[in-house]
Amino acid sequence: MENLFTITRQNRKILHRYLQQLSKEELIKIPVGFNNNIWWNIAHVVVTQQRLVYGLSGMEMHVSQTLDEKYRKGTFPTGDLVDEEYEGITKLLFSAIEKTEVDYHNGVFTSFDAYMTSPKVPLNSVEDAIAFNVFHEGLHLGAILALQKAI
Repeated sequence: MENLFTITRQNRKILHRYLQQLSKEELIKIPVGFNNNIWWNIAHVVVTQQRLVYGLSGMEMHVSQTLDEKYRKGTFPTGDLVDEEYEGITKLLFSAIEKTEVDYHNGVFTSFDAYMTSPKVPLNSVEDAIAFNVFHEGLHLGAILALQKAI
């Protein structure tokens, strides 16, 4: 499990660099042929990690209902980037993973609602959710790399 948290932190460092290096205009630009942007992908991975690990464990997520509704699976960019959201997601990139790791080691995940993911990977435990999240974030990093080349 430790390596999964390490991989996630490394991915989040890469995502953080995009937030630091790109302008807000670049972050929200949707290039021709794409249906989302770099910002949406970053916010989406933060929300999805919370839904997979905390939501499926029947626990309160550490993202607001507004962020959840705006960036969860099935959503699309709205075309704006609110400073408050930017600051919140930037902080959550790291704090959410740190909190998850502490909670995992403290044994707070005592139940889990089995879930079949879109790529047909069954999740039957919080460990499955944490492992799948690494895969999910990798997919979105790939999307971000393609988006960056297109903007």
